[in-house]
Amino acid sequence: MISESINIPARFCGPSTSGNGGYVCGRIARHLPGCTCVRLKTPPPLETKLRIEASGSEARLLNGSATIAEATSAALDLTIPEAPSFAEAEEAAKQYAGFTRHAFPRCFVCGPERTPGDGLRIFPGPAGRNGMVASPWIPDASLADAAGTVAPEFLWAALDCPGAFAVMPVPEPGKAAVLGELCARIDKAVSPGEHCVVTGWLLRTEGRKRYAGTAVFNSEGRTAAVGRAVWIEVPASTFGSR
Repeated sequence: MISESINIPARFCGPSTSGNGGYVCGRIARHLPGCTCVRLKTPPPLETKLRIEASGSEARLLNGSATIAEATSAALDLTIPEAPSFAEAEEAAKQYAGFTRHAFPRCFVCGPERTPGDGLRIFPGPAGRNGMVASPWIPDASLADAAGTVAPEFLWAALDCPGAFAVMPVPEPGKAAVLGELCARIDKAVSPGEHCVVTGWLLRTEGRKRYAGTAVFNSEGRTAAVGRAVWIEVPASTFGSR
């Protein structure tokens, strides 16, 4: 059994009062080999002493005795559409719907109120390819781990929000899509300053649940990370969003 205490800094928020789902999933996934599937059971609190417990192919994130998230090693079978070029992603980002209306404008990943070097500033806009959204991404130096490459939890974070804008391309008044589950794997390391492209695409819709694929492509156009997410439509007021 591995046990680690963690704290989710306010910098890494999704909604203003809870952690970005992709980042939190990535912190848990560090303790499991290969592809990992993480299910969020309740919003992860910020600036709170939490605990990760991991054993074999399973892990949990706990707040006292309450389970915040559960994770298992898993397989990921997903067809990945061809990525647009970096220049095409730049053009797509100009049409980012979050510039007009955003449920969580301070989100670490896709919040337009975050400054360069603070948030990831991934702004996925329509890429004109069967509903795909895409954004350029140049990881900041502050995201590097001890090896000098982008820490895995930030690749997981980058896989998060493009899925939301794939399943809800135009944010609807009074509604928000929140991450329920993210299955992801890291294929290649990414370096700070590298010109990457992040994409998202709708897989299917089942009532309030919407399924999306996401991917991070490195500067050579190769897949660095890939994910499949379950998004859940909720009232925006649930998280005090605007």
